[in-house]
Amino acid sequence: MKKLNSSSRSKALRTPLGGGGALASTCKALSLPTMTNFAHDEVVPLKNSELSKKEQVADMFDNIAYRYDFLNRFLSVGIDVWWRKKAILQLKKLGPKKILDVATGTADVAIMTARLLHPEQIIGIDISDGMLSFGRKKIEKLGLQSLIELLNGDSETIKFEDNSFDAVTVAFGVRNFQHLEKGLSEIKRVLKPGGKLVVLEFSKPKSPVIKQLYHVYMNIVAPNMGKLFSKNRNAYKYLDESIKKFPEGKNFTSILDNLGYKNSYCTPLSFGICSIYCGEK
Repeated sequence: MKKLNSSSRSKALRTPLGGGGALASTCKALSLPTMTNFAHDEVVPLKNSELSKKEQVADMFDNIAYRYDFLNRFLSVGIDVWWRKKAILQLKKLGPKKILDVATGTADVAIMTARLLHPEQIIGIDISDGMLSFGRKKIEKLGLQSLIELLNGDSETIKFEDNSFDAVTVAFGVRNFQHLEKGLSEIKRVLKPGGKLVVLEFSKPKSPVIKQLYHVYMNIVAPNMGKLFSKNRNAYKYLDESIKKFPEGKNFTSILDNLGYKNSYCTPLSFGICSIYCGEK
């Protein structure tokens, strides 16, 4: 699969919305932020709610936690397991000993990371207590309590010291950050020098045929299946809307570059339905 390697591109800063390097350089010289309010940050599960995006996302996942694992396998026909494995193996050469899994949910990535990489410690954080509860049960059942610890935690205020982790993983979670740049900056802060961030996230396919099938699936199949099995259609409608507004591909690697990550790259999976993003501190 072709990779989009930022190290081969010009060193001039770029805006995530595809603007030229001159604008970003000017902003830098004037000490102005090159990126401000993303449309991504404005996508919320319930548009008429007075709750913040962060609060709405936590409530949404609390409500679907009991069906989350089943719906992941069912709606993806199990391919999400392969996506997670591909993402985790981006860390194999690094051989990380201490790993942070942000937006850990029910700990699928944390558990698979334990099996594939055999680190000394994995800490998972999530804002949904409902998801964490199911994750802890899975960890206990597998006897991994001494290796994996799950904590309630927010990507924008990670309660660990600078340079604490060899690697950070985020699977299907960055779309839910209330402030994308702030969350990614906070992750960079807790990474050790030379540490690596691996993000797994949905993206939009480019092939016209796949794009049409994807559109039907995301707008009709997923919401109706979500309503049938979890009584929550809004969660899967939000999924489609948040994917549409997410700054994917080169836009996302440009954000990583502008935040000071090095050697960032993007690897599309399954005709571009999903993508792996990586960057180093």
